[in-house]
Amino acid sequence: MGNTIRSFLAEPRVPGAPGPISRDLALAGVVIASAVIEALLRTDVPWPVVYAALVTGQALLLPWRRVYPLAVMVAAFGSILLVEAIANANDTLSDGLYSAVFILVLPYALVRWASGRHIAFGLVFILPIAWWVSLIQQSLNLGDAIGGTIVLMLPAAIGASIRYRETSRVREREQVVLREREQLARELHDTVAHHVSAIAIQAQAGQAVAATDPAAVVETLRAIERAASQTLWEMRSLVGTLRSDDAADMAPQLGVGDIVTFANDDNGALPVAVRLSGELDDLPPSVDAALYRLAQESITNARRHARHATTVEVLVETDDDAVRLTVSDDGDPTHFDADSAAGYGLVGMAERARLLGGTLEAGPRPGRGWMINVVLPKTGTTA
Repeated sequence: MGNTIRSFLAEPRVPGAPGPISRDLALAGVVIASAVIEALLRTDVPWPVVYAALVTGQALLLPWRRVYPLAVMVAAFGSILLVEAIANANDTLSDGLYSAVFILVLPYALVRWASGRHIAFGLVFILPIAWWVSLIQQSLNLGDAIGGTIVLMLPAAIGASIRYRETSRVREREQVVLREREQLARELHDTVAHHVSAIAIQAQAGQAVAATDPAAVVETLRAIERAASQTLWEMRSLVGTLRSDDAADMAPQLGVGDIVTFANDDNGALPVAVRLSGELDDLPPSVDAALYRLAQESITNARRHARHATTVEVLVETDDDAVRLTVSDDGDPTHFDADSAAGYGLVGMAERARLLGGTLEAGPRPGRGWMINVVLPKTGTTA
């Protein structure tokens, strides 16, 4: 209970509360006009000019109720307390002007926009006033006083409900943004890791032949330059997406059809054989892009870790309900330690498959090599 109270009191005010807008000014004008007309027509109000001036002053504060909710509430209810105290001292009883009912929006504004401490202070401030006016000044019974308190607190309850709903929406949007950024970070890792692995392999190959074949070194440097330029372009595209508030002008997302480019990739020392089977043209964009990224990451892992491997085989095939990606190599069967893959590698691949309602299995092949097997539903159903 104590933690709940401390958490409530520590609640900050809602950011971005709007200031006076045109409909606020129109509402204030309607309230003031109603108060003047009511003061002129009613005969049971002992001080019609005073009450009209009171309602007018409260109405002029109304447009600022969201920016300064506590101050506006204290001023409005404080003026009521002052006038009713004067009336009580003069043995004068009056319900005041009916047009003053608009002050019921102030408890709503307080709970909707103010901080936790201000809400607590404001409610503690107005409740004794409401009970004093009901029981002492207007001589109502206890039941009527309780009913009036419920009416007074109802707008506050509505404000609390709307505040909670809006806060939940903001948090959901923040979570969506966070997940999107995590996915983009994974995209950045997948793309850059592939090219950087190729660059490292080419650099090692260039060092090996530098003394005996200088011409091969020149060609190796050209390959490294191409891979580095591609890496830089993709990094700038993804980082630009992370930093932009607007929709980024991105190149088309790579998909299954682009997996064949790995077979023609002259940047990698480890040959890649790609085979596509089945109807792959109508896959959802999410599944299409995920298959490309999963294949890219699997090939990158093989190039990094497949000791004594001579080839990598990539197979994409479909049936009526699912699409299967299999990436295997013929290297040492223990080339990849899955228990150490705690980063964006194998764990990231499994998470990507899970988000699309699929599965990923990785482990040694029977006999020799390593295999990654991914199955995704064709519908791209999110888990």
